[in-house]
Amino acid sequence: MKILVCISKTPDTTAKIAFTDNNTKFAEAGVQWILNPYDEWYALVRAIELKEADASTTIHLVTVGGADADPIIRKALALGGDEAIRINTEPTESYLVAAQIAEVAKGYDLILLGKETIDYNGSAVGGMLAELLDAPYVTNATSLQIAGSTATIKREIEGGEETLETTLPLVVGCQKGMAEARIPNMRGIMAARTKPLKVVEANNVEAFTKYTEFQLPPAKAGVKLVSADNVEELVRLLHEEARVF
Repeated sequence: MKILVCISKTPDTTAKIAFTDNNTKFAEAGVQWILNPYDEWYALVRAIELKEADASTTIHLVTVGGADADPIIRKALALGGDEAIRINTEPTESYLVAAQIAEVAKGYDLILLGKETIDYNGSAVGGMLAELLDAPYVTNATSLQIAGSTATIKREIEGGEETLETTLPLVVGCQKGMAEARIPNMRGIMAARTKPLKVVEANNVEAFTKYTEFQLPPAKAGVKLVSADNVEELVRLLHEEARVF
């Protein structure tokens, strides 16, 4: 089985968020970049588990980005990817990313990615990619089992869980429950240095959308404490000042 895992570079969750150029661009200076946790902990680790169960399985990685994404790719290779592809263009929006990946994703039996990235939380790339490949797509997946050419997937739905069965090839958006997070060991880190990382030029794909402005959320207001015996004041505050988001 051939597995393709889509990975992306995202800011660390502790990074200070700021914008430049009249709030049209994310300020990258001083930001610590990491491998998107949904891609790493769930999609990639599940692919590794499938390879451990079947040694004939191969795991390829793909990302869309510049050379600054190479350290993130090497970390994914250290975890257990066999080789990687970097599509050399900036990932400016979801359709552009999906269209670029679709060009290299043909011929794979299983394509795994996180259900979303932790920076934009768009959850759009997986569905677009599946449409471009004319393949089934299941997201919010918490379990994936493969038997021959049949996949059995469990996914969260509102108020419960559902189990789906479909055939390969297949695109799956992974989330918590799919696998247990791992860290690279020294052997994997050393091996990653020599694993193939192929850089391919991007296809001429026109983006459908562009970002016109970013805004930070409003600063948090102070907390008002009301004594337990002052019910009238509590009711007044709830009516006049409390806001529901």
